[in-house]
Amino acid sequence: MNNQVNVSQHPLILHKLALLRSKVTEAKKFRELLREISLLLFYEATRDLALAPLTVQTPLADCAGYEVAERIGLMPIMRAGLGMTQALLDILPTAQIWHLGLQRNPKTLKPLIYYNHGPKEAEIDLALVIDPTLATGKSAILAVDTLKKHWKGSRIKFMGLVAAPEGVQALTAAHPDVELYLAAIDSRLDEKGNIVPGLGDAGDRQFATL
Repeated sequence: MNNQVNVSQHPLILHKLALLRSKVTEAKKFRELLREISLLLFYEATRDLALAPLTVQTPLADCAGYEVAERIGLMPIMRAGLGMTQALLDILPTAQIWHLGLQRNPKTLKPLIYYNHGPKEAEIDLALVIDPTLATGKSAILAVDTLKKHWKGSRIKFMGLVAAPEGVQALTAAHPDVELYLAAIDSRLDEKGNIVPGLGDAGDRQFATL
């Protein structure tokens, strides 16, 4: 795996991912696991954030510390990315959010934008495209294309849970400057564009609309 693609081997992520995949995991537990894995991946995806020195006063004395010196934007691909986004906002409530709604044509597997709402003017240093799954890669490519038109100059990363090799190859080829942070790369796509073994439809499983 090249340096552009980061697949976590953290024991807690591997443990929770197995529970998330299980078909007997109901919606409430699925949402909880999705949130927990997202938090763990977010720590890994933001390890290179720039810091600025900061002095705080403890109850006893002044203490040298740090604060995050970069502005962060999040682009969840709706609707499945929404559950991940809330987890990240708990850690970084000042992040700007760009909601992008994509719907995949079942025949061509091509994504179409049905909702696109973000800050009209934003100065972002790091933008994260967020989606639990990376299947064909077409939705992620469209999301990055959209970001690059508006958040010019931002570093962009993709954060997802489960990916197919085809999606990883497509996204890295289309955007070699975008780093990927994943919990797993599965074996393949099936004829309908589903990740195998995957975890099912992350949106339906989150919101109990199976």
